[in-house]
Amino acid sequence: MAYRLHYICAEAVEILGVFVMEGRIPVPVRQERIGVVVGKGGRNKRRIEEAFNVKIEVDEKRGIVYLVPLPGVPAFKVLKARKALEAISLGFSVDDALRLAEDLVTFEVIDVSEAARNRHDLERIMARIIGTKGRFKKTLEEMTGTSIAISNKKVGIIGDYEQVRVAHEAISKIVRGFSHSRVLSFLESESRLLKRRRLELWEKWEHI
Repeated sequence: MAYRLHYICAEAVEILGVFVMEGRIPVPVRQERIGVVVGKGGRNKRRIEEAFNVKIEVDEKRGIVYLVPLPGVPAFKVLKARKALEAISLGFSVDDALRLAEDLVTFEVIDVSEAARNRHDLERIMARIIGTKGRFKKTLEEMTGTSIAISNKKVGIIGDYEQVRVAHEAISKIVRGFSHSRVLSFLESESRLLKRRRLELWEKWEHI
């Protein structure tokens, strides 16, 4: 957790530096996903702006979306907005990306190509993560409470910190060659722990 907080602070400082230098923060977005960011009649763009208290400028030709923070908006909120755009670029729906406006929800990306020996190996690993007819991906989402999007070589995960941690570990196990049955056993165990922790937290809040 300490490492995660250090990483978040470092990203926030980086964003603040870019904003001071340029007055806006550039976020690369895949060309085919620019339309999703904007939405019909600009609806999605307005939803993102309202959720994160930013203004959005879109450069469709270059595939860049610029974030312009409104006065008084903390760097952490702008970091969340950038992550939301990165999530949409990867393949998440706008509804999933907007969950990042919540304080405890985070977004992580696993670059599977870093572990693959070649293109064929990458395709094999990605197919294992998805599963037959998408069943493993769906099971992973259901057991962890996360939303998952998959591109050609990357896997994105949205959820709270504990949910993302479990999903990340499960995917890492698949990448390392663990069987689906072993990973499912891991997920069953972790799922029970997650439910227990949430129940304990809920009971604590009830007595406050």
